Amino acid sequence: MKPFIGFKSAQGIEEFPLLPLRELVIFPQTMMSIFITYKSGITAIEEALKRDQRLFAVCQKNKEEKESALKEEETWDAGTVVRIVQNLRLPDNTYRVVLQGEYRALLKSSNRPSLPLGFSSKKDTTLARIEPIKAEKSGFDNNDSSSYEISALMLAAQKSFSQYAEFSKKVSTEVISAVEKTENAERLVNIIANALAIKADRKIDLVRIVNPGERLEKLLEILEMENEIFGIQKNISGKVKSRMDKNQREYILNEQLKEINKELGKASTEDEFAELERNIVEKNPGKDILLKAKKEINKLKKLQAFSPEAGVLRGYLEWIVDLPWSEYTEDSSDLAEAEKILNEDHYGMRKAKERIIEFIAVRTLCSPSKPANKPAEKLAEDPAEVTSEEPLAEVTPEEPTTEITSEEPEKPKELPPGVKGPILCFIGPPGTGKTSLGKSVARALSRKFVRISLGGVRDEAEIRGHRKTYVGALPGKIIQSMRKAGTMNPVFLLDEIDKLSRDFRGDPASALLEVLDPEQNHTFTDHYLEVPYDISKVLFITTANSLHTIPYPLLDRMEIIEIPGYGENEKLAIAKKFLVPKELAENGLAGANIVFKDEAISDIIRHYTMESGVRSLEREIARCIRRIAKEAITSGYRKETDKPIEKYKRIITKGSLEKLLGRRKYKNDVVFNEARTGVSYGLAWTETGGSILPVESILFDGNGDNLITGNLGDVMKESAKIALSYLRSIQHDYNLKVKDMARTDFHIHVPEGAIPKDGPSAGITLASSLLSSLCRLPPKPGYAMTGELTLTGRILPVGGLKEKLLAGIRNGMGNVLLPIDNKEDFEELDADIRKALNVHFVENVEDVFSILFPKSIKRPGKSKKKKPTVKK
Repeated sequence: MKPFIGFKSAQGIEEFPLLPLRELVIFPQTMMSIFITYKSGITAIEEALKRDQRLFAVCQKNKEEKESALKEEETWDAGTVVRIVQNLRLPDNTYRVVLQGEYRALLKSSNRPSLPLGFSSKKDTTLARIEPIKAEKSGFDNNDSSSYEISALMLAAQKSFSQYAEFSKKVSTEVISAVEKTENAERLVNIIANALAIKADRKIDLVRIVNPGERLEKLLEILEMENEIFGIQKNISGKVKSRMDKNQREYILNEQLKEINKELGKASTEDEFAELERNIVEKNPGKDILLKAKKEINKLKKLQAFSPEAGVLRGYLEWIVDLPWSEYTEDSSDLAEAEKILNEDHYGMRKAKERIIEFIAVRTLCSPSKPANKPAEKLAEDPAEVTSEEPLAEVTPEEPTTEITSEEPEKPKELPPGVKGPILCFIGPPGTGKTSLGKSVARALSRKFVRISLGGVRDEAEIRGHRKTYVGALPGKIIQSMRKAGTMNPVFLLDEIDKLSRDFRGDPASALLEVLDPEQNHTFTDHYLEVPYDISKVLFITTANSLHTIPYPLLDRMEIIEIPGYGENEKLAIAKKFLVPKELAENGLAGANIVFKDEAISDIIRHYTMESGVRSLEREIARCIRRIAKEAITSGYRKETDKPIEKYKRIITKGSLEKLLGRRKYKNDVVFNEARTGVSYGLAWTETGGSILPVESILFDGNGDNLITGNLGDVMKESAKIALSYLRSIQHDYNLKVKDMARTDFHIHVPEGAIPKDGPSAGITLASSLLSSLCRLPPKPGYAMTGELTLTGRILPVGGLKEKLLAGIRNGMGNVLLPIDNKEDFEELDADIRKALNVHFVENVEDVFSILFPKSIKRPGKSKKKKPTVKK
């Protein structure tokens, strides 16, 4: 905005009725016919008619109608004094007036205390105090032609406006003629600005400016900008029209060429459809698919090449051609080689590996001699036309978001009809190698491998696809992955199946019911294909961290294989065999002589990680190796130098870790070395592995209230109440130091209150802690326990046995009490875990008390013979 410098008032301060206009600016020396339908405008017209028929027309900043009086900040500060040339009052009390602009003026602002206030009121009329804008004498009229600059600007403006009128096609010939004949700069700007279709705020700038040269420059800038925009639009429109003309021309020529070839008896453009038909026949699909493809090809022949429906059908037929219909890879029958591959890639996982070896053995026994391939059936000649009630739209196929890895492509084989792919579900904590095990299974079977991530999938169409009538429609992830695999019997890894979501778009878990059912998936139907597709020969492997979020109907279709967390010895072996060599190679130290001592790896496992898997262990080893790489480079070791990296030697011991990895992150659980009254130790399962769960209890005189703290869940609180109720029922069998339990308050606390805890397996731990407080006798040290307690004193089995026992070993617990029903689970554990602990199997809570406390805890005559313990 240009500052107002140098103008002088020739007529002084004047006062006129204020006529507010919406998105309309009137310039001097122009006439305009408008309708006045709003109250403030009507009252201004009526007031002007009583005076000298003059008003001050000013544009509102807000284009909405205002029934109340306008405020000063709601209008622009510049406008035009206009005279009413004609007026006509309409039956609805509105006016049609013809206004002629006389001169520009500025509204006096209340922000300038030396000048009168801009607005005043008279009844319902707003009056405006204004100061006229008188243009400076700069030699721009007929009497003064000394300013060559003004003349040049006027000529440029006239020329630019002529170009604008040619682009716009909306400027009348009278206005163009008036602009060409005008020799006055003030009048030229007013006429042109009044004819421009620009925003009101840009016109206000032309009203404000005093200097005629500046006004012409501003006008010329606006004209050039508008002409540039028109030029760009014309260029774009020309390109689009040219493209459309070219497509239309090609279509007409193609149609003419068809007729010419038909008359000459030569091959026509039908070759495209013939090739498409031949490709489908070579895929050897079923009869129904061949018939469906023939119908779609016949429909495509009748459509124009560039119609939306033709694009949809062409994309559909391309999917039919790209999918495998009869191609199979031959499975490996070498059990020894398959077992070798599985052991090379993964440590442990005995159950999972045994199941894969069993599958290969069954495949080998059921494989008959290869039958001859059936000849592909010829497409029907005149199938019935298939029409769709929904409008079709053009589809641009996209690449599906799946991963695929495979060995060298093999010759297609036919899979024996009696062998179906199993549905396996690997359940285990994060980082235990479930996903990578799927790749190893595919390599052991010599099959293609496809991974589909289901985490966060909430749309059913991700599994079953969209109808092909929708814009951008595609098949679901299953069919997309089959096209990527290129065979009918790949290994499909459905990763994170427990992370599926559901919302208004459907339930993808329900859509998977057909996919993962061997009795149904031989006729799996995708919404896009609309024909059955056989996926029964696919080996489906799913992975999950928890079974709780998987719907039962889906869970019932899968064979559950648990992948438990790793023990310290397993992690040590994995680190030495897999992780350390891998990280040395990835960090440029594969040729260096770097040795990790067993004690160093064990210390990393115990004090720098807390997990069931090995992801954090891998990160810590990588961090350690990166520090070593930095030290090697600092010492001058480089490739192809006098000090090659192969000569660098470093032995990582337990004492080196603090310098490489910093202070220890984790410490052992809260365990007291000495026996304490009211303190017992349970075993807990967590997502990061097992841990020791100390339970503390105290009692004091009161009203029989129970206080339970430690951020416990509802199930664990119920276990505490069950333990207390059971002890009250047998209080006469033990030498309690409490006279009246009904007047005794109990406070049970599980340390580390910031960590949520829940589950029923702490029942016997709570009961032992309470009995210790009641008898004021500490339980034997070095004992940990787990088991659910019932109200009658029975002990029920628990889960997560391996992780819990590993926590006991890590914290130095030599003796563990387990429910007798967990004996079979214990015997399936690794020998090193079984040998590290002295395990007592108990059937009821009295067996627990007889082991933890001396015989004197029972009253005379109430003693019970101690059951023999089973020690491993």
